[in-house]
Amino acid sequence: MVKARRRMGEPLRLRSIEEIKKRRYRDEGVVTVTSLEQAEVEEAVYKKLYDLSLRIKVNPVLPELLQESHKCYLLDFTKCQSPTGGFGGGPGHLPHLAATYAAVNALVTLGTEEAYNIIDREKLQQFLWGLRQPDGSFCMHCDGEIDIRGVYCALAVASLTNILTEELCRGTFEWIISCQTYEGGFSGCPGMEAHGGYAFCGLSALIILRKGHLCDLQALLRWTVNRQMKLEGGFQGRTNKLVDGCYSFWQGAAFPLIYSLMAEEGYEVKQHLFDARALQEYILGCCQHPQGGLLDKPGKHRDIYHSSYTLSGLSVAQHFKNELQILGDQDNELACTHPVYNIRPDFVRKAMIYFNNLEIPNNGNATNT
Repeated sequence: MVKARRRMGEPLRLRSIEEIKKRRYRDEGVVTVTSLEQAEVEEAVYKKLYDLSLRIKVNPVLPELLQESHKCYLLDFTKCQSPTGGFGGGPGHLPHLAATYAAVNALVTLGTEEAYNIIDREKLQQFLWGLRQPDGSFCMHCDGEIDIRGVYCALAVASLTNILTEELCRGTFEWIISCQTYEGGFSGCPGMEAHGGYAFCGLSALIILRKGHLCDLQALLRWTVNRQMKLEGGFQGRTNKLVDGCYSFWQGAAFPLIYSLMAEEGYEVKQHLFDARALQEYILGCCQHPQGGLLDKPGKHRDIYHSSYTLSGLSVAQHFKNELQILGDQDNELACTHPVYNIRPDFVRKAMIYFNNLEIPNNGNATNT
C-alpha cells in the first residue's frame, strides 16, 4: 500500500492499567440494564488491555495490526450492476443505494479506466432520479425506507462520477438540516434520535453540497466528542449505548470534517479533538480477530462491515493533517482515508479528474421534482 509522506509525531504509548481502571463507569448506586451491559463490556475490554500490557513486556512492537490476515479475509468483489442502473448486493439482486455506494467506492479504489467504465453513469443517474423524493430526500431502494443514508449514498456516488446536478439535489440540504437534533447530532429522518452513522452521513452530504456552514457546528462537535467512551477508548453510536468498533469511523471521521468547517470560521485545530491513542488501543487491542477480520467488541463475531469501518477509523486516528500518530510499531501505519468518501484521497482525485472530463448526463425527471 502506497503511503503519503507525512511528518512522524511522537510515538504513542499504551495507557497504564491504573489509568484505565480509573475510567470505569460508576452507576452511582442506580443499577439498570444498560449499566450492567456497560460494566460487562468494560470488563471484557479491560481484560484484553490488561493481557496486552503483559504481552508488550515480551514483545515491545505490540500492539500489531494483523495486515496480511485482514487482507485474506477481505479480498472479494463481484460485479453486481443492475440493468436498470445502480448496483445490488449480489448478482441478480435489486439495486440498492448502500450497495451502489460500496460498488462505486470499490471501483474507484481499483483506479483503472476499465474499472471506471464499468459504471453506467446514465443509468446510474436514472436510478437516483427514481429514488429521489419531492422534499429532496432519497429512498434506499425502490419503495424502500427514506433516511439520511440514502441522501449521503446518492450524493457520494453522484459527486464521484460527475452526474450530480442542481435539479437532482434541489431541497436536499434543507431536508438534511431538518435532521439535526437538539443533542447536536443528526438523526435518520426529522424527529428521530441522533446517531453516529446518520451524523456522518448528514455532515458529509452537507459538505458535498458545500452547505456545511448551515449546521449547528458547536452542538455537533459537543455531541460527537461525548460519544468517545472513557474506559474503552472507542466510540458509541448513540447516547447511553455500548462501544462499537464501526463507530471508530462513523464518529471518528466526523472530526476532520468538523476541523475543515472550523477552519472556514477562522479556528485553527492543532491536534485531534478526541483521544486518538485510546481509540487505537481499543481497535488494536480489542477488535482484531487473530485469524483476520475485525469486530464490534470483545465477544462478538468478526465480519466484513466491522473490518472495513474499524480499519477506516484506525486510519483516521493515525492521521492528523500532515502528522502521523501511530500506536505500536510503525508497520501498523495505514494510508490516509478521505473523510467524506472513505477512499484514499489520491484515488478520489484520480477518479474525479477522469469523470469530470465526461459530459454530465441529463435525466431530469419532472415527476420527481
